[in-house]
Amino acid sequence: MTRKDGRAFDQLRPIKITTDFVKFAEGSCLIECGDTKVLCCASVEDRTPPHVPEGAGWVTAEYSMLPRANRERSKRDVSKLKLSPRSAEIQRLVGRSLRAAVDMSKLGEHTITIDCDVLQGDGGTRTASVTGGFIALCLACRKLVEEGALASSPIRHYVTGVSAGIVDEQPMLDLQYSEDSRAQVDLNCIMNEQGELIELQGTGEGRAFTLAEQQELVRLCAKGNRELLAIQKQVLGGKL
Repeated sequence: MTRKDGRAFDQLRPIKITTDFVKFAEGSCLIECGDTKVLCCASVEDRTPPHVPEGAGWVTAEYSMLPRANRERSKRDVSKLKLSPRSAEIQRLVGRSLRAAVDMSKLGEHTITIDCDVLQGDGGTRTASVTGGFIALCLACRKLVEEGALASSPIRHYVTGVSAGIVDEQPMLDLQYSEDSRAQVDLNCIMNEQGELIELQGTGEGRAFTLAEQQELVRLCAKGNRELLAIQKQVLGGKL
């Protein structure tokens, strides 16, 4: 089956990550996965939420799509006086994924918030937010170390995310919108650098799917995540 953009079924879209994209954030990057573009900014506060144990830190995330990130204008969440259910679900995913990478006891009493704003959406915005959000998080932690606020980086391991799906009975990696919108099965996979799963979200959009199909999609995602990990390491200079 030939994909619209000519990619092989197991091939990622072109990835570009531009660090320090925003002047004032403690860490930032613009991640471009094909035509999907997400701005990820990390902000540091010298306080933590009430539920966090004394001496520990916290990492959280917020996610939003700009009004013209899609083909038609969407209303801002603020105009609806509440966060959309989709945005709430995605930002919880991003927050959980990034917290998995951090030793909260080494972070100290700091909160790092990763804002993921979709400038242009063409599929895979949540997984791009995880991959780019991790870069922003690392850069913010580096700054805390450089400024003497932390003795060492609290980052324990890398985190990447990618999607896969079944379209016209063909398993595919990294779906763009034209594929994602008609996928029979959709799966999002977040992994660490050891190839271990942090989060797996699989949905039968058009039909149920088998365990064998799930395993094939996870195999594709593992390949994609290894390639994303190599890009992250290159962007970060090979060190956390």
